[in-house]
Amino acid sequence: MNTLNAISQGAGYITVGLAAIGSAIGAGIAGQAAIGAWKKCYAQGKQAPFLLLAMVGAPLSQTIYAMIMMSMIKDRVATGSPTDFPVYLAIGLFGGFAQMFSAIFQGKAGAGGCVAYAETKQGFANYLMVLGIVETCAIFALVFSIMAMPGAK
Repeated sequence: MNTLNAISQGAGYITVGLAAIGSAIGAGIAGQAAIGAWKKCYAQGKQAPFLLLAMVGAPLSQTIYAMIMMSMIKDRVATGSPTDFPVYLAIGLFGGFAQMFSAIFQGKAGAGGCVAYAETKQGFANYLMVLGIVETCAIFALVFSIMAMPGAK
């Protein structure tokens, strides 16, 4: 494998690394809120809502999207021109950052949803819709990254 192919292959791993960092931060933020909300429920003698885990886990999907991007980059590098490496590097970086920030902000939104639902036991579907809107940014980043790859139709 030559240097240009190695850099191109590395772009896929950059994407996953950045997305995984974002997923960890986002899930951590939402997780802290869920734990605090559960503690408050326990302190008040209320049942702690299990549904908060859905909001805590939402930021993990961005790492899955990045894995799809990585796989596609690796496939395209294997069949494409080695001179396309700057494109793959840009896609890996910007696609990875898009996934990372989407995961972080989904975690922040999930934290708000955790606190609100634990206090009121209402609005769960609304909170998930907000998370879905943030998720849409990650899906757009995935699709646009695929469209930007050399050889895309």
